[in-house]
Amino acid sequence: MSEHFKVSRAVGELLPRREDACRVGIMRRIAAARLRHCGLESMTDDVMLIVSELLTNALKHSGTTEISLRIAVEEETLSIRVRDGMPGASTAQRPQDMAESGRGLLLVEAITAQCGGAWGTADAGATTWCRLALPEAVPS
Repeated sequence: MSEHFKVSRAVGELLPRREDACRVGIMRRIAAARLRHCGLESMTDDVMLIVSELLTNALKHSGTTEISLRIAVEEETLSIRVRDGMPGASTAQRPQDMAESGRGLLLVEAITAQCGGAWGTADAGATTWCRLALPEAVPS
């Protein structure tokens, strides 16, 4: 499953427009439907958080005009890929204690580790990916 949306940000505009931010919710619903279709409902909470954080990160920080989401079952993993087409690797950073944002990739890192997976960037940073072990493949 691969979905994408165009961002309606004006050149030089720093924050995403409300309608673009709403598209993250739409993509979450599409991802949840994909999980149900594949019989992977038990992964919904973790995947929804990961999808939200990766899409929001791309929307807020890439400056791109198009973002795509791809979710696929590959061997014994669930693959999640968000492509914004802008080079530059995403890295998890520790925000200051009182910061209101900046913890998204730390959450992605923690969830993927807990689910027997990994995350990173590809295509010179234009794609952020995450792989999660399927429930029946998670070591006990």
